[in-house]
Amino acid sequence: MAGLPHDAADLTALGREWISAWNSHDLERVLAMYAEDSEMTSDRIPALGFEASGTLRGKDSLRAYWGLALQRLPGLRFELIDTFVSPDSVIVLYQNDRGARICEYLRVNDEGKIRQGSANHLVH
Repeated sequence: MAGLPHDAADLTALGREWISAWNSHDLERVLAMYAEDSEMTSDRIPALGFEASGTLRGKDSLRAYWGLALQRLPGLRFELIDTFVSPDSVIVLYQNDRGARICEYLRVNDEGKIRQGSANHLVH
């Protein structure tokens, strides 16, 4: 059972820090925001040769996937557009350096660490 709701200001700050961490290209800074047993889902995961289901589990899997992604995208940069919060999650709407708009859904655990993430890409 989930704990008490998280403060909206804290979740908004988490979304802003998430953008800042990615823009730093410091993989360990990004991973520090995630729980050890976190899950990440994205259609980009199989495209890079990882899990065919599109979902990775655990920090070690995230480290391998994001490490490769950062190597392949040295100019990666995110521009925050907006954040949306619920009692246990934040959605980060941003634009990447290639002009694509993306919504990142980030659900947090009782300690405020990201336990579930999902990258949602606009389909034209």
